[in-house]
Amino acid sequence: MLRYDDDGTLDPTSMIPMVDGGTEGFKGNLRVIIPGMTACLECSMDLYPPAVNFPMCTIAHTPRLPEHCVEYVKVVMWPKMEPFGSGVAVDGDDPQHVQWITSRAEERAKEYGIQGVTYRLTLGVVKNIIPAVASTNAIVAALCATEVLKLASYMYPTLDNFLLFNDTDGIYSSSFQIQRNENCLACSRNIQKVEVKSSDTLQDLIDILKDHPTYQMRSPGITTTIDGKKKTLYIPNIPALEVATRENLEKSLKSLGLTDEQQIIVADATSPDARVFVLKFM
Repeated sequence: MLRYDDDGTLDPTSMIPMVDGGTEGFKGNLRVIIPGMTACLECSMDLYPPAVNFPMCTIAHTPRLPEHCVEYVKVVMWPKMEPFGSGVAVDGDDPQHVQWITSRAEERAKEYGIQGVTYRLTLGVVKNIIPAVASTNAIVAALCATEVLKLASYMYPTLDNFLLFNDTDGIYSSSFQIQRNENCLACSRNIQKVEVKSSDTLQDLIDILKDHPTYQMRSPGITTTIDGKKKTLYIPNIPALEVATRENLEKSLKSLGLTDEQQIIVADATSPDARVFVLKFM
């Protein structure tokens, strides 16, 4: 956890660099994170593509790939036929389940003239497994080790701050700087604004913090300061305090003494530090 002085200056002794690398088949990436100075993992989450999902209309009516056949058996045939009993879900670690799906997928693939359905392919689709390539793993691991050596010895400037590697067709690499998100909830100290109505209840505010795609909190506790006095609005994780503050959930923000531009402090398991928010009445 980063430490800051009273004037908001980052304590450099609390900065522990992190080197992160990963591979996906013949592709790999590497990043160097200097907490409080460079982009963190959360800063770049919106750069990642969504998980690959096969359209139901394709797998049901016009399959073109062996993966479509496997997905059809898993999503459509398994719930309908219940081959291992009522309510038994697909278990990718059970060889009998995987073999049953493979057999049915082979039948469907033959019907549509598709080749390539194997037990290994089925296992990869069912468990969403991405194949690992030893050479790619070795190269990315070596890159990570090199960056750690740079950080430990100060012998050379470190990567700034992201590198892509691809040896699908030849060898290609590219490095660039991911910009830090000044409003990142994980590494920024900027105060976030939450739009609410004065008539909203405290429960409504908590629901916003939990359901908003940016915040995604689990069980937030909220405190504030009114007229120079600290006020606990709701603490969910301490039984005695939860009982004592539960009645506030149904009260409006206005009746609790909260005003426009009021600062609240929110603590949640999704962050090691409490976060400061400002209420913006609509």
